[in-house]
Amino acid sequence: MPILTLSTDIGQRDFLVGAIKGQFLSLDPALQVCDITHQLSQTNFPQAAYICGNAFRYFPAGTHHFILVNVFESPVTHLLIAKFNGQFITCPDNGLLTMITAEKPREIVRIPAGGQRTLLELTQLAAAAITRIIQRGGLAGEVAAGEIVEKYPLRPTYGPDWIEGQILFIDNFENVVINITQKEFNDHSKGRRFKIVFKRNEVIDAISDNYAAVPETEKLAWFNSAGYLEIALRNGNMAGLFGLQGFNEQMQQSGGSQSHNKWFYQTVRVFFE
Repeated sequence: MPILTLSTDIGQRDFLVGAIKGQFLSLDPALQVCDITHQLSQTNFPQAAYICGNAFRYFPAGTHHFILVNVFESPVTHLLIAKFNGQFITCPDNGLLTMITAEKPREIVRIPAGGQRTLLELTQLAAAAITRIIQRGGLAGEVAAGEIVEKYPLRPTYGPDWIEGQILFIDNFENVVINITQKEFNDHSKGRRFKIVFKRNEVIDAISDNYAAVPETEKLAWFNSAGYLEIALRNGNMAGLFGLQGFNEQMQQSGGSQSHNKWFYQTVRVFFE
């Protein structure tokens, strides 16, 4: 039984998510439709990639993932469908695909979109294409994508005795995820002592196993289920209490003193001794 996941920036206050599901089920009533989230940011692609990429890995081979983020930022001439790690990803050609996969997939096709003025007209086109690909069992017969928009995930920066990472995601509990993986941390630390420093002078100097490893309201750092460094307060709101913010690439590119000041609230450094 085929599986389709939906990840969007639409929210769930109106009819659109339900209508999109209806479009797919009208074409294939046997389709299993699963929601990842409908709260993705329109402009924060690193956050969308973190959420989608870490959810997708738990689905079986052959799953189709349909992502709608910032669809109408520019005129839509086509959609992309890529095969990656045995699964299929359908999304606009706006850089999100490579942000999720961290490389350009070898198999990518384009679904021409001409004259679709509304979101539901566009999603009906996608539903027909995905249903066709499910029935065929692959991308054969579709139009090769050629050149696509490519954007890539944020990477930490390194020095001999430090790593600097950006705040990638803040969850509902205001725990703060940094774009430093456990492997990157271990490879660079080489067993040395360390200090995780944020907001200029706040320090954490140990890695915990989980939230319960420290006393109530104490700061902690650990590697979360996705394998990323996370800083948190036990039963507290880390981001809100310390004024931490998700990294905003657009803001950083704008420059200026305000941008420089906000940098301290969006980055975390690890110093090794």
